Amino acid sequence: MASLKNPKVDLKRLYCRTFELSLVISLMTIIAAFKFSPDTSKVELIIPDKPDLITVEDIINTVQKPDIPTPPKAPEIIAASIVDVPDDLILPDIDNVEPVPLPDNPPKPNIDLSDEDFIEVPGELPEPVGGLKALQQKVHYTEIARRAGVEGIVFIEAKIDKNGNVVDAFVKKGLGAGLDTEALNAVLCTKFLPGKQRGKPVNVKMIIPIKFVLK
Repeated sequence: MASLKNPKVDLKRLYCRTFELSLVISLMTIIAAFKFSPDTSKVELIIPDKPDLITVEDIINTVQKPDIPTPPKAPEIIAASIVDVPDDLILPDIDNVEPVPLPDNPPKPNIDLSDEDFIEVPGELPEPVGGLKALQQKVHYTEIARRAGVEGIVFIEAKIDKNGNVVDAFVKKGLGAGLDTEALNAVLCTKFLPGKQRGKPVNVKMIIPIKFVLK
């Protein structure tokens, strides 16, 4: 079978000749560069008359102290003067003083609740006479609670009979600082509208929240 490639356009035919020609031209160029390069022995060195001297100075590290205000002077302590007790002050003899009779305890209300139970979820809950606002007006902040910034709610569990009287009460969850006693006394001194079950007054056991907020 005859070859279809034309030998006149074969690139590999001129590859070796082209490579050799390129190599000869490169070598001749390098030789000419070395041959015609300028003579370095005739180049004059320029040396300055007075070279610049670099001096190194030690820099002292300075520490900046923050501006601290001077504390105020302590107040002067003034010695308290003790007042002399006069000689003519004579205290009475305690052994000769007659004791003051104590008042009788107020009688407790005679309430018989042995045959009736207290309902926790009646149809209508008891309400303070005058509303919760009247009950809140009976509590006052103690000085300790005011200085400590105590705020919150005191929960009082109370038993209220069918006549609206508070039979028993205690602190279910308190705040301390004297606020529990204030809330408990306010509930014990409050008259309630009795709770009702199917339209009839019944005994109810309920939890009353007393809120304390600083103004």
